[in-house]
Amino acid sequence: MSRPPRKLESEEDLYAAAVGALARRAHSVYEMRTYLERRADDADAVKRVLARLKERNYLDDERYARQFASHRSRSRHQGRYRIARELRTRGVPDRHIETALAELAKQTDEGGEVRRQIARRIKNLRGALDQRRMASLQRSLLRAGFSSDAIRAGIRAIAKEDVPEMIGEHGEDE
Repeated sequence: MSRPPRKLESEEDLYAAAVGALARRAHSVYEMRTYLERRADDADAVKRVLARLKERNYLDDERYARQFASHRSRSRHQGRYRIARELRTRGVPDRHIETALAELAKQTDEGGEVRRQIARRIKNLRGALDQRRMASLQRSLLRAGFSSDAIRAGIRAIAKEDVPEMIGEHGEDE
């Protein structure tokens, strides 16, 4: 069982801890507030440190959402629904999420990415692409955050057959 983080008493120590956390990885305002509240005794100091970080442009939810969406799309090959869900859990406001996803849609081709994912997974299959494997492929692409229309079109293009309507679109369970 881990111990709670050491409480920091001065505002400068709290600021140094925040800058150190930002040096390791980017944080949303919500994540940073949560991090600082766990480390601080004084709630007013947290507000002042957050204001200082925003003033120096170290914290910016709009920039964070754009960078997060771009990184997740390029390196993890995730779709817009998965990216939006993860940004919401990180406390990023919807207006910034929508802006980031609109910018991402201009830069990427969802259908092309789905086709690449399907081709990569089919290449690694042993045996034929039967109904069970096709359903598994559809579910994995839904979990990755791609739209069911793009998935159906991608499978139809690869498998050269009609793909039935999917239940549980956008990664939701039935």
